[in-house]
Amino acid sequence: MDGAVGFVEEPHVLAVDDNLIDRILVEKLLKNSSCKVTTAENGQRALEYLGLVENNQTSSNDNASKVNMIITDYCMPGMTGYELLKKIKESSVMKDVPVVIMSSENVPTRINNCLEEGAEMFMLKPLKFSDVKKLRCQFLCSSTVRAS
Repeated sequence: MDGAVGFVEEPHVLAVDDNLIDRILVEKLLKNSSCKVTTAENGQRALEYLGLVENNQTSSNDNASKVNMIITDYCMPGMTGYELLKKIKESSVMKDVPVVIMSSENVPTRINNCLEEGAEMFMLKPLKFSDVKKLRCQFLCSSTVRAS
């Protein structure tokens, strides 16, 4: 690799899940796959980190520009992963960042709604290392497409 696309080496993933055990599992799997990981316990915290909250005008766009992918749980209190996805896709800064939704429930209408709203992928929990390897490939494939 010639380093033309910097994040291929260590993509930065924002992992959002209200369940601590699931969050730790996703973080560990991503780190074992050579990703930099930032975690958030809910959709609101994720939006704050990304600078997509109206009353949060700090240097948040720095964080947004460093995130290469967002992986979020679907079922969370306060704001579902679907609602988080919609807010991210409405943002001019974040709309091109791939969002992956994960859920322990295999509900076809839920999956279709997320994919129609712009989710890159819908994965069933618990995630396995093979799932994360597939995501890693998505980084390499999409970064190659973007670079050409």
